Amino acid sequence: MSAIEHFLTEGTPLEVKPLGNGLINDTLKVSMDSGKNYVLQRINHSIFRDVDLLMHNIDCVTAHIRSKGKRTLRFIPCRETGKSYWTDGREYWRVSEFIDGAYTLDAVTPETAACAGKAFGEFQAMLIDVPDAIGETIPDFHNMELRARQLQQAVEENRAGRVALPESGEILSEISANMEEMCKAERLHRQGLLPKRICHCDTKVNNMLFDADGNVICVIDLDTVMPSFVFSDIGDFLRTGASTVAEDNPDTGLVDFRMDIYRSFTEAYLDAASGFLTPVEVENIPYAACLFPFMQAVRFFADYLAGDTYYKTLYPDHNLVRTRNQLALFRSARSKLL
Repeated sequence: MSAIEHFLTEGTPLEVKPLGNGLINDTLKVSMDSGKNYVLQRINHSIFRDVDLLMHNIDCVTAHIRSKGKRTLRFIPCRETGKSYWTDGREYWRVSEFIDGAYTLDAVTPETAACAGKAFGEFQAMLIDVPDAIGETIPDFHNMELRARQLQQAVEENRAGRVALPESGEILSEISANMEEMCKAERLHRQGLLPKRICHCDTKVNNMLFDADGNVICVIDLDTVMPSFVFSDIGDFLRTGASTVAEDNPDTGLVDFRMDIYRSFTEAYLDAASGFLTPVEVENIPYAACLFPFMQAVRFFADYLAGDTYYKTLYPDHNLVRTRNQLALFRSARSKLL
């Protein structure tokens, strides 16, 4: 029996083909003889270790959004258990309805940035009163203090023997000079000034579905939906969306932070989320835009010092190039915003 036959779908599979270009889960489109189409995904269990929590979060979020009369993804129950996933003990699968006619976009423009700001702001606003407890699928995913500790550990262990290199010293000096400022969110949270919200935590432009008229149907890729600071959904989008080049472009002279993208996204986001945001959250949006390239630089550099064990690399200094790129983006954003 194939994986999809364990779900309460309509019809018998006629065709199965790859869907999208996601890097985490394996995604397939399944066409049935009933005329219905479904999305079959194999969940990456090495990243999302608690699949029960993962799908609990998604079930709670999608049910709550539907209760407000809004459209969202709909997952199909497992025939045997009624849960929204099925496992054979080794692999984990889920099935959702395929939304015919929907499409995604990859290009970040002021117009698509505004769509993203509105969509993710509305997403947070809809979930402000979720009645069920939502857990962290990846604990401390956007915790800057944790990333600082991981970098310090990488320095102390020096597994790849790279700490003493001149370029490493320069990078460590720059990171150290900015670390206290960039750890502000955790301090504000401990002081009771910064709440955690239910956030998407992966706010790429291609994580929205559009209809034939160019309107956003809903946000997708809900695996990272969990409690976080609103900065996660702001900074994560702007880190990639507002950069003039890819994160591994080696020419740091080409790296710049696009203020037109920043303004389009944040204006639309604030319009959608103003009903629940606190003054502390609003006044720290520029900080959020600077935090995420800095955090990613720290993560890339820690991996470089550890011997490139986490991020896939194409050549020996790939993580070093990424680090320099993200620090350049951080400097550009900081010079314009802080």
